[in-house]
Amino acid sequence: MSAEENIIYKKIADQIRPDILEGRLQPGSRLPSIRDLTRQWNCTPGTVQKAYQELARQGLVTSRAGKGTHVAGGIDPVMMQSQGTLRRATLVHRAEEFLLEVLTAGFDLPEIQQSFELALDRWRALAQTPSTPPGQMLHFFGSHDMAVTWLANHAQEIAPSAVLQLNFTGSLGGLMALADGRADLAGCHLWDPETDSYNLPYIRKFFPGKHMQAVRLAERRIGLILPAGNPKNIQTLADLTRPGVRFVNRQLGSGTRVWLDAVLGQQGIDTAKILGYEDEKTTHSEVARAVAEGQADAGLGLESAALAFKLDFRFLVTESYDLVTFAERAQREPLQRLLAWLQTPAAREALGSLKGYDFHKCGQKVDV
Repeated sequence: MSAEENIIYKKIADQIRPDILEGRLQPGSRLPSIRDLTRQWNCTPGTVQKAYQELARQGLVTSRAGKGTHVAGGIDPVMMQSQGTLRRATLVHRAEEFLLEVLTAGFDLPEIQQSFELALDRWRALAQTPSTPPGQMLHFFGSHDMAVTWLANHAQEIAPSAVLQLNFTGSLGGLMALADGRADLAGCHLWDPETDSYNLPYIRKFFPGKHMQAVRLAERRIGLILPAGNPKNIQTLADLTRPGVRFVNRQLGSGTRVWLDAVLGQQGIDTAKILGYEDEKTTHSEVARAVAEGQADAGLGLESAALAFKLDFRFLVTESYDLVTFAERAQREPLQRLLAWLQTPAAREALGSLKGYDFHKCGQKVDV
């Protein structure tokens, strides 16, 4: 999306939002179609979709395939005039995303509630102590992954002084952040069609002449995420071009999107014929949620995300997810302790509770 379209989508969202918050648009009211707003603003359908996605993220609208976009129910126009209420709506949405991830990992609600209480107690204690020393803060940039989220939540149990700060930017974004010094650790799963291999060709391209280290985290099952019962009988990528089938995609730069674009090219499938190809989500959970809420008939993502939402899944490929850093940096604490832990049986046992993963190669290192 160009800089101009980024400005336009924000203007569209900013124009609609006050009408909802101030009650001029009542719950259930249908918003203009994407086609109408595309003509009105002289922009692409993807720009309008992104504006509606922003409003949905704030809990203000809901969208369903074939039924359009409507103002969400249960919004109190008086209360929603306050910025504080909008902040709470955004916070609730993000909390739901976290709940989906931990439910995917196999935890039940009482366990999650207990963990929240312990985490809150820990953060209250941290608020009264000096901030984390710069050398102990590890900055992660890269592809969204539930095993990485698990590592961040348990980092201080593995390396007591470590804090793993997560930034899910996609695989290419992770390598770029590592190259320009923003990241200590990058997470990627980039398939190279020329060599039919993952990650190493990209690492060599991004870091020519540098001594790098790639540490295997997991093998992950990727496929089509479909509504329960697969009512439109979608079996292959070619089925996404059928009339009436709406797709939800991952963002440009994500490893999942890199794989999809390459495979569609190999199979001669025109992305212009896939309805919703420009509708992008930044995490696997968001893709699954869009399918579960009826916003799309299919999405591409992790099997674990499909399981969390009780959706159907059509397996397409097993991919390799690696953690990447500079070889010299891998020898420094606390990163050294974190990467060394991945080689232990305890790591494979702990991470093994995550569904849709294979951790048999977890911790294997490759110098690049």
